[in-house]
Amino acid sequence: MLASDQELEEAGNRLGERLLRTGRTVATAESCTGGWVAKVLTDRAGSSVYVLGGLVTYSNEAKQGLLGVTRKSLDEHGAVSEPVVREMVAGALVATDADVAVAISGVAGPGGGNKDKPVGTVWFAWGSSPASTVAVVKHFDGDRDQVRRQAVLFALQEVNDFVGEV
Repeated sequence: MLASDQELEEAGNRLGERLLRTGRTVATAESCTGGWVAKVLTDRAGSSVYVLGGLVTYSNEAKQGLLGVTRKSLDEHGAVSEPVVREMVAGALVATDADVAVAISGVAGPGGGNKDKPVGTVWFAWGSSPASTVAVVKHFDGDRDQVRRQAVLFALQEVNDFVGEV
């Protein structure tokens, strides 16, 4: 399923409206999506009220230096893993003081996949504290653009649901 520009815009607007209604703020920590979640959220005028920042941490070094992801997690589990996205959320919350953070790390393709983490594997995490953080792995079909679009849409939808619950 390809997530259209309109679907992404609508999902971003829904999350933005919910953040405004609840008075909450958000930060993003993105790897394979390259800042696309932050881009969708900031496409809306006035988004500076609820978007505190976005970090694109494509390399392991950036994940460590900007978000405090541990070398141990990277070595033992790899960048595309639950421990890493959980640490990315924690780092984004600390770096920005946002109420909620979302993190994404995956294999968008066309290369880079393996038996355990094939192309289309994307780990997500979102939360307002380490204790509240939820982590989920998804497997998306399609080319690089399709995988990334689906990942952005999923993240926006899940964070919207999370903000509605807390």
